Amino acid sequence: MNDFIYRLQNVAKDYDGRRVLQVDNLKIGRGEIFGLVGPSGAGKSTLLRLFNFLESPTTGRIRFLDAEFGANQPMPLAYRRRVTTVFQRPVLLNRSVRSNVSYGLRLRGQRNADRRVEAALEQVGLQQLMRQRARTLSGGEAQRVALARAIALQPDVLLLDEPTANLDPYNIGLIEEIVQTLNQERGTTVVLVTHNVFQAKRMAHRVAFLLDGQMVEDAGVERFFDAPQDPRTAAFVRGEMVY
Repeated sequence: MNDFIYRLQNVAKDYDGRRVLQVDNLKIGRGEIFGLVGPSGAGKSTLLRLFNFLESPTTGRIRFLDAEFGANQPMPLAYRRRVTTVFQRPVLLNRSVRSNVSYGLRLRGQRNADRRVEAALEQVGLQQLMRQRARTLSGGEAQRVALARAIALQPDVLLLDEPTANLDPYNIGLIEEIVQTLNQERGTTVVLVTHNVFQAKRMAHRVAFLLDGQMVEDAGVERFFDAPQDPRTAAFVRGEMVY
């Protein structure tokens, strides 16, 4: 894939003098579903925060579309608004479902917000609950509201941080189907952080394995799972504990 939305070159992130992430070279294509797997503490969420420009790299450069982001070069707001994140535990306002989904659009002064909110709720199958208070929702419904809020913004990139970790199989299937439809119909680039290797295999076009802040392997989904090149990747795919 020659059309890349992210390019990372010699990117590192330190906390209190300790290096927690080092990515020498990584490219993510437009319209790709890119899976990030690895044990807890491997650096997956740190990399996701860099992708969302919530934190700056300590060293190196991140190129997003035609803009660059580094330690002393913030990403312009117009570009940051093209990326949005859905987290493992959705944070919803104590208001109606509709009000939660429209929140980001209202902050941006977006016109035609009602139409986009209704379309997003229809896409996640919650249009019948739009007047219901968010605090009355089940865990799966709340996560779908968070996803609808992201969809309504029509981002170029959707970052998913363990979006189904606390859900039952039915809601996991719903979330996965919604995300794949968004990718196929709108060409939205998706970066999926997951502990679930089966989910990565079902959804991703390409998968990377992070361990101790290092990118161990990055390959197309079939090669990653069927013929991993690094023994640590093979051990992780087999379900063995990797430290």
